[in-house]
Amino acid sequence: MNKELENILIKVGQLYNKYGIKSVTMDDVARELGMSKKTLYLHVENKNDLVSKVIDYFLDHKNTKFREILSKKQNAIEELLEVGIYIIKALRDFNPATEYDLKKYYPKVYDNLQNIRKERMYKSTLANIKKGKIEGLFREDLDEDIIAKFQTNRFLSMNTDDFYGTDEMLNPQFILELFIYHIRGIANEKGIEVLDKTLERIDIKDYLQ
Repeated sequence: MNKELENILIKVGQLYNKYGIKSVTMDDVARELGMSKKTLYLHVENKNDLVSKVIDYFLDHKNTKFREILSKKQNAIEELLEVGIYIIKALRDFNPATEYDLKKYYPKVYDNLQNIRKERMYKSTLANIKKGKIEGLFREDLDEDIIAKFQTNRFLSMNTDDFYGTDEMLNPQFILELFIYHIRGIANEKGIEVLDKTLERIDIKDYLQ
C-alpha cells in the first residue's frame, strides 16, 4: 500500500469515527484531504470501495497490535488483561453510529467484518486457553473449544443484544469485568493468585478513567 492511500484511509477512518459513515460524502472526504475528487478516485473506485478499504486497513492495524501483544513473553493471564486494556483504549474512539451505518448501508462489508472478528477472536481465545493450561494457570478439565466459542459469542453478541445499553458496552469497567469474569471462570487456584497479583501490579484502575 502506498503512503498516500494509507494517509487517506487513516483520515477517512477518523471522519467515520467522528461523524458516522452515511453523513460523510466523497465531497467531504476530498475537501478534508485537500485534494480534488478526481485525485481521490485515482485511489478508490467509489464510496463503497472506500468504506471497504478503510475497514480492511483498520482490521489489519488492530491485528498487528494484537500480534504485538501475543509476541511478548507474558503468561496467559497477563496476555488477556493486556488485550482487555487495548480494547478499553480503542473504545474511547469508537462511535456506535459508524457500526450502525456499516450494518445498515454496507451489509456485505459488515458481514465480512463480523466473520473476520469471529474467526480471529475464536482462534486467539483458543490459543490463550491452551497456553494457560500448559502454564498450569487454567483448569485441566476445560473443554477448550466450547469455552473459546462461548467467549467469542459473548463479545460479538453484545452489539446485537438490546439487553446492553451503548453506554454500558463502552464503559471501561464493563469491558474489564468481562475479562476478569472469563479468567476467574477458567483459572485454577494458581491462576487466581496470578490474576490478583497482576491486577495489583499493573494498577489497571488507571485505565478506567
